[in-house]
Amino acid sequence: MDTENLKKLAIDALEDVKAKDIMVLDVSKLSSLFETLIIASGDSNRQVKALANNVREKVKEAGGDIIGVEGEGTGEWVLVDCGNVVVHVMQPAVRDYYNIEGLWGGQKPDYTPVTAQMWRQEE
Repeated sequence: MDTENLKKLAIDALEDVKAKDIMVLDVSKLSSLFETLIIASGDSNRQVKALANNVREKVKEAGGDIIGVEGEGTGEWVLVDCGNVVVHVMQPAVRDYYNIEGLWGGQKPDYTPVTAQMWRQEE
């Protein structure tokens, strides 16, 4: 499955379960491991787990591969590896503390993260 379809599936799955602050980062120039990083927040352990599970299920239903899922035990930060797209679902305090956006987007001054809403307008 191509990256654009994976992005759309993941964003739709996150929006289905009411994820907050969905951010889409194109990291293709920063890493050869994957092309896109999607970061979203959930209000509780239960919602974070549900968001990650919905991403996993929607990608699988569409015929995509799930390479792995990490962090489901605690539900504070769950990573879903879909190959070219990696999804991080975090509780707001964890997201603020680790500042993944800053790690991936802040190192390149000409790099501007794209929110899900902005990404949809580009389609």
